[in-house]
Amino acid sequence: MSTRPARARSLSWVAAFAVALSGLTVAPLPARALAAAPSDSVDPLIGSSGGGNTFPGATAPFGMMSWSPTSTTGDQTNTGAANGYAYNTTRLRGFALTHVNGAGCHPGAAGDVPILPHTGTVASSPTADTTDATYASDFSHAGEAATPGRYTLSLANGATTDFAATTRTAIGTIGFPAGTPANLLFRTSNSLNGSEDAETSIDAANRTVTGSVLTGAFCGRRANGGTNNQKTYYRLYFTARFDQPFTGNGTWKDATLTAGGTHETGGEGYLTGANRQGKGSGGYVTFAPGTRVTMRIGISYVSLAGAEANLAAEQPAGTTVDSVATATRAAWDDRLGRVRIGGGTADQRKVFYTALYHSLQQPNVMSDTDGRYRGMDQVVHTVAADQAAQYTNFSGWDQYRAQIQLLALLEPKVAGDFAQSLYNFAQQNNGVWDRWVHISGATHVMTGDPSAVTLATFYAMGVRGFDYNGAFDSLYRQATVPNPDGLSSAGCSGQCVGQRPNLAQYTQSHYSANDVCHCWGGAAETLEDSIADYSLAQWATALGRTTEANVMTDRGTWWRNVYNPATGYMGARNLDGSWVGGFTPSTQTGFAQGSAAAYTWMVPHDVTGLAGVMGGRAAAITRLDDFFHDASGNWLVRNGGALKYDPTNEPDIHAPWLYNELGQPWKTQETVRQIVDTVYGVGPSGLPGNDDLGTMSAWYVWGALGLFPYRPASGDMILSSPLFPSATVTTSAGVVLNINGVGSGKYIQSVSRGGAAHTDWKVASSFVQAGGTLDVALSSSPINWAATTPTNLALNRPATGAAPCAASETPDKAVNGSVSGGFPDKFCTLATSKWLRVDLGSVRPLTSVVVRHAAAGGESANYNTRAFTIGTSTDGTTWTTVATVTANTASTTTHPVSGSARYVRIDVTVPTQTTNAAARIYELEVY
Repeated sequence: MSTRPARARSLSWVAAFAVALSGLTVAPLPARALAAAPSDSVDPLIGSSGGGNTFPGATAPFGMMSWSPTSTTGDQTNTGAANGYAYNTTRLRGFALTHVNGAGCHPGAAGDVPILPHTGTVASSPTADTTDATYASDFSHAGEAATPGRYTLSLANGATTDFAATTRTAIGTIGFPAGTPANLLFRTSNSLNGSEDAETSIDAANRTVTGSVLTGAFCGRRANGGTNNQKTYYRLYFTARFDQPFTGNGTWKDATLTAGGTHETGGEGYLTGANRQGKGSGGYVTFAPGTRVTMRIGISYVSLAGAEANLAAEQPAGTTVDSVATATRAAWDDRLGRVRIGGGTADQRKVFYTALYHSLQQPNVMSDTDGRYRGMDQVVHTVAADQAAQYTNFSGWDQYRAQIQLLALLEPKVAGDFAQSLYNFAQQNNGVWDRWVHISGATHVMTGDPSAVTLATFYAMGVRGFDYNGAFDSLYRQATVPNPDGLSSAGCSGQCVGQRPNLAQYTQSHYSANDVCHCWGGAAETLEDSIADYSLAQWATALGRTTEANVMTDRGTWWRNVYNPATGYMGARNLDGSWVGGFTPSTQTGFAQGSAAAYTWMVPHDVTGLAGVMGGRAAAITRLDDFFHDASGNWLVRNGGALKYDPTNEPDIHAPWLYNELGQPWKTQETVRQIVDTVYGVGPSGLPGNDDLGTMSAWYVWGALGLFPYRPASGDMILSSPLFPSATVTTSAGVVLNINGVGSGKYIQSVSRGGAAHTDWKVASSFVQAGGTLDVALSSSPINWAATTPTNLALNRPATGAAPCAASETPDKAVNGSVSGGFPDKFCTLATSKWLRVDLGSVRPLTSVVVRHAAAGGESANYNTRAFTIGTSTDGTTWTTVATVTANTASTTTHPVSGSARYVRIDVTVPTQTTNAAARIYELEVY
């Protein structure tokens, strides 16, 4: 494991209370005058309607505990929204202890141990109330208040609740009306997805209720493959202590109520509706009418003793609801204060800070205060001394596109511990990295290999604090050594168990064959794996692992094998190479939660190459314009259908930023601002779709700052126009970034970095790693700032090569900038060793190499180069292979390059598609 400074876990409460809230020590922010605390601008109700699936309840940054309502629409096995709370559903059956922000499956994950204040008698089993007609209560939003760390709600049954949360505990007061029974129901088995078992124990003498629920089953209700996730993978323990005596108690199991009972067990199963209704167990305690009782409750995924210890550590004697609410709000202000914005409207500030709040709710601490946690092998482990906490809840397919970069920027220490946590889980899971980790469970949800992208991106953005060599080795092995799980269709389509489905076929065919892929869709899997492999290549290069970098660099280009030039879209292919029939741009066959039209843009690591296969940058821009507009040119960035941009899901959320690399940055500026202004907003419907563990919220934060991650496995940032006149980002490592928007308008007129003119549409990773200041002058009209044509560094530079076919077909013809001079205007060689080298004159930073083959110059496509390698060198002696192509048929190929070089070389191993022995290169372009 890489060396990290040790961080103590055992501290006195006075020194450690803030640590308990956050799971680690945080660096202080520089003193700056603020008009208001950032938390004043947070509205946790944003996204609680319209499919955002956020929850409004009390939670701390990265908290394990989240006290929030579970709503009901008349079915005790269902709820109004995926995470339990739907703004328009104003009836609840309890307040649950755990939630996951914005999960898409319905019901979502967790929602464990709903607790309900009930002001009627308990005359029957609450489980027998299958429609939630009796043991539930209406409420009004007029009696609701949600702020970071605190949630207050008055129920129509007369009870009032006021709760605040620390990292692993909650404390609250429950007020019961005079003249009515005062009962508190622990619906222990009633997790959102059901449960295998539950246990409830009541100790009246010590005023405690304890228990646990054995559950899991995230996404276990999917129509296709849902039964694969109807399984158990964690047990949550709880202990609740009260400051008022019980006047009665009881338990229930299924339809049987036991008045005076003190212990009961029984789960509900993971089915739905009538197949689950009436099953389950729990208990209740009774107080004197009119009682105002304080409940302190702690949780643990390790043991009941762990829950007790967490409660003792985070709620010492003298703790009150107000003191916890104040401390947790301060913890949120510390986290939210990492970005201090100036200017803007009150609504804009509210949307921004709420998005930042949602972005930093995850990952979630799952280890106890003593560092113990239950691993993916269901064995109790203890984090290493240099790991502050074990984190969980990784919605990888979603988060790798925006949320993990924001985490890396603002909280590099948390990001490092999170990376180590994922590696810990993989080691406990036979080396397999799951793409959607919930608590200690591998749920297999979605597609691709997001862990590879995530950890490579963390490393590129300067995150250390994890065993990056061991993690790389593990991920590289999974990407190169077939695992038997990869040949299983269990859980398909949405929960296929293999990390790299049918890897042997993939590496042989260079695409995932839709008819044998054992994955959600062959086209989507190929695109995702190409991104993952590109990311591993960049990470390997940074680690000095040349062999691995060469292998993965080639594999990062395999997205080309699912681009169908006949349709102009990505498409699914069969094992025999044929394209899956019935194709239309709106098809989802071969894709995962998106159309071919959306996925066609999902090549964030090779935008220039994508434009090349589309016919060039101009053609790509025309298509991208159509993606965001209707036929009359009106904006269509929401609800546009399968052929248009979809801001509610992840495959195309990077698309607005592609204009920068395509040469028209002003279109990125206006498109991003259109989405920021019209797709996001205040109110419960303020999010475009599932927040997906902070992903959609993180997109907004980036869009408002005027930055966006350039490529996977990169710390470079794309520029756009900032929304606010000023923003100061201070990371947990003390790095300070200033972004100032000077003037008005949404278009960039000019940019200076540290006082010097900056004319590039991106900033290097040094900006996010070392800090600095960007001053962005804004205009109301678009101009051509940074809209420069990439410079071909090879143009008319000295070129050498193997013996030419004819005196007119020399190496210099491949760098003269022309492919239109007829057949002689090319480099051609019949030599046994077929090579071409260009000298750029000095060591230059490179981004890509473009090769124009025979058909680009007017010859038959049969003469396009079949197999070749591209290498770079700083001295002409030591070479690094940056691309290995073995099955090319394209007329023009583009190959991403990272790093700097003076020399670029192409070696042809198979010259044509036929038996013709001549290698033909019309142009070798270097950018």
